[in-house]
Amino acid sequence: MAKRSKADAEKTRARLIEVAVRLFGARGYADTSIADICDELAITKGALFHHFKTKEALFREVWTRLQVEMDTEARREAIAARSLTDPYAAFMAGSRTYLRYVARQDFRQIVLVDGPAVLGQKGWYESDHDLGIQNVSAGVRYLSKKGLVAPENVEPMAILLQSALNGAGFALLRDPDSATVERFYTAFETLVKSLR
Repeated sequence: MAKRSKADAEKTRARLIEVAVRLFGARGYADTSIADICDELAITKGALFHHFKTKEALFREVWTRLQVEMDTEARREAIAARSLTDPYAAFMAGSRTYLRYVARQDFRQIVLVDGPAVLGQKGWYESDHDLGIQNVSAGVRYLSKKGLVAPENVEPMAILLQSALNGAGFALLRDPDSATVERFYTAFETLVKSLR
């Protein structure tokens, strides 16, 4: 019986996160209540609070989950794109994945709009930096090994490139009709290939 209860609890937690992603992504954090989430799942607030102490804790889990999902896909795409003839291919494939994610309404709303408001600017920056810098740094280190970036520039270049990708995300948020993923990808590729 205990195994079933644990399995049920894990299933409830997963469903809470799934519904929260959808509602936070569509309505935003401020316009989504705990009651909205509970009503959708036909559970009590007590059941939600068993898994997440606060609405903010649920949001943090959702925010982190989306970031990790994007990060995992970016790594997978980068590995699949490795090329013996194009040293930029893997890095650019991972970057394209990020840009595709920021074009998604749920990702933009949760990660870029509500993230800084709910987590605080400093908390958002630190969490975003910690999650994103590993892939970007690995890509820049690889370019450095290929002689395309000076070794002493790896860390600052990684920070600047991550900031450029985030900036593209905010631009897509502000004007999704004229700021397209493809335009930012092309500009970012030009930027990356000009590094030294």
